[in-house]
Amino acid sequence: MEHILKLKSTYFDFIDKGTKRIELRLYDEKRQKINIGDTIIFKKEPNLDATMQVKVIGLLRYNSFEELINDFNIEVLADKSMTKDELINVLREFYSKDEEKKYGVIGIRFKK
Repeated sequence: MEHILKLKSTYFDFIDKGTKRIELRLYDEKRQKINIGDTIIFKKEPNLDATMQVKVIGLLRYNSFEELINDFNIEVLADKSMTKDELINVLREFYSKDEEKKYGVIGIRFKK
């Protein structure tokens, strides 16, 4: 199955250069359809003209972003130029604590 996910340019670039290898998302209805072996096409915001295709190689279920982030080095979640606190703050721009509590979160492991 193929899934399309939009990414801010910074995170798209982290994947492109090979640092970011786990995508963090809310485990809502859309992400519950993702399975190991599926293809994800990342589209780079804002224009969505640059794309990158990856294969899902693992799914990591957690109750919160904090729990997930604490289990990994920042280098595989984003890039060493960021801190874990900065990454949490970015995720809070997209997902509320209430949504996180309702759905839980997922780390999508992938390879280019």
